Amino acid sequence: QVQLVESGGGLVQAGGSLRLSCAASGRTFSNYAMGWFRQAPGKEREFVSACTSNGVYTYYADSVKGRFTISRDNGKNTVYLQMNSLKPEDTAVYYCAASRFRTEDRTLYDYWGQGTQVTVSS
Repeated sequence: QVQLVESGGGLVQAGGSLRLSCAASGRTFSNYAMGWFRQAPGKEREFVSACTSNGVYTYYADSVKGRFTISRDNGKNTVYLQMNSLKPEDTAVYYCAASRFRTEDRTLYDYWGQGTQVTVSS
């Protein structure tokens, strides 16, 4: 089992920044690829970003490319999502997740956090 706890969400104006954190405990964090997903009201959960277990390779949805940056610190068992130039359409609950595979497919993620709300006002 891997337990994941997100933090760092909040209310921010358009154009602002937030940094989300996801702290992991349980099984060896460095064995897992990590991903960030988000879900807006009435919409499906969608892929935002992912990184490999060593953090060398990163992946982004087109909608956030150039604005969001994923990173991880395996020594601290934590993955981060730096979000810059936020837009109202970024408003959603953001979830981190752990997978044995480097993938954008949410069905291949084994463990999920409880989510953190991000609200971007216009």
